[in-house]
Amino acid sequence: MLPAAAQAQGSPFGLFDIFKGGTQSPAPQQAAPGAVQPWSGEDGASGHPLMTAQAIRDAANNFDNCVAGLWPDAARRGISQESFQRFTEGLTPDLRIMDLMDSQPEFTKALWDYLDILVNDTRMARGREVLAQYKTIFDAAEKAYGVDRYIIASIWGIESNYSTQMGDRSVLRSTATLACVGRRQGYFKDEFLVALEILHRGDLRPEQLRGSWAGAFGPTQFMPTAFKRFAVDGDGDGRRDVVDNPTDLIFSTANNLKKDGWQSGQSWGYEIVLPPGFNYMLADKAKAMTLSQWEQLGLKRANGQPFPRPSEKAYLLAPAGAGGPGFLMQQNFRVIMKYNPAEAYALAIGHFADRLRGGPPFVQPWPRQERVLSRAERLELQQLLVQRGFYKGTPDGQFGGQTREALRAWQASIGAPADGFASSEVLERLRGR
Repeated sequence: MLPAAAQAQGSPFGLFDIFKGGTQSPAPQQAAPGAVQPWSGEDGASGHPLMTAQAIRDAANNFDNCVAGLWPDAARRGISQESFQRFTEGLTPDLRIMDLMDSQPEFTKALWDYLDILVNDTRMARGREVLAQYKTIFDAAEKAYGVDRYIIASIWGIESNYSTQMGDRSVLRSTATLACVGRRQGYFKDEFLVALEILHRGDLRPEQLRGSWAGAFGPTQFMPTAFKRFAVDGDGDGRRDVVDNPTDLIFSTANNLKKDGWQSGQSWGYEIVLPPGFNYMLADKAKAMTLSQWEQLGLKRANGQPFPRPSEKAYLLAPAGAGGPGFLMQQNFRVIMKYNPAEAYALAIGHFADRLRGGPPFVQPWPRQERVLSRAERLELQQLLVQRGFYKGTPDGQFGGQTREALRAWQASIGAPADGFASSEVLERLRGR
């Protein structure tokens, strides 16, 4: 669930954190309806020195001084002293965010479970209603930016369930907390200052600037810095209101995708069938080839149709290994990954857009019999790969491209299909059983 503007900073979140602006939260404690959970008072799971309980308490005690110390930076951005004082008066840190920031769930969901949750009949029905309701706005946005309306509608639906689940934390309080407490202060100082800019300039009112614990807000979940870069005044009313104004929302989301490199008229990717005995070492985003070259290697579209533009380039993704469907991903999939760099998220966006367009479900089955490894098992798998000289990173129980690459190299070394899929069977073989 990475905020859209966080890419240059590197993801502070996990691979399958697919709702932007936050990580998967620990199991909630029992609380009265509407009650705000307090900070646990415990050290963060990351082990970072700024995430110890004492460091968090010390930073919280210095919170007022930290916020006041940001005034010179705010002034350099054109924020008036009156605005700074008005919007920061009475701010207190929301330390519960420290638990959410450093949560490391014992289990993650399988990719196919995420797709089941995100791409469902109810959401599709609402998506089609939204496309019809705002047809003239989508028409204008497609003409202005060349971005597929179904992708924009998909992002809107998956990020906030069409404006019904946008988060209710004060963006200003959340970003101020993260700017002064914890392990990501450098990144979030900019987010906090831009949130102040937004309020000072009047694009949004304080009651509109509410969202996730990490500061993402609005139906398509803009971080403050992403708002600054991409938000546009689509209807010319003098405000860039990406929260309550459908024109500004749709135009701004299209502008974001366009500036990130969206290719007009191109698909995000294709579900494909892999031939028996395929070399999965080619399943690497650095090994892009033309669609016709992939065809020569025996790959075919799962629906039996030809590729419409065989000269376009794509890379192979096999997220469930040899036991699940494969995909050829094009430039627009990379653009969705810039919006949120989790493969599960990007695949859900692309597939949901195709379903809104009238397309069918994926053709091939997922390996639903596979169980998800626990965090302890994920850590053990990485440690075993380190012992065998294949994994160069620090084991953390979070699987990304580096883990997959190491696993593929180990699988190739023992003559197994090098699909990089971390199944329980693979863990058993690494254990030597």
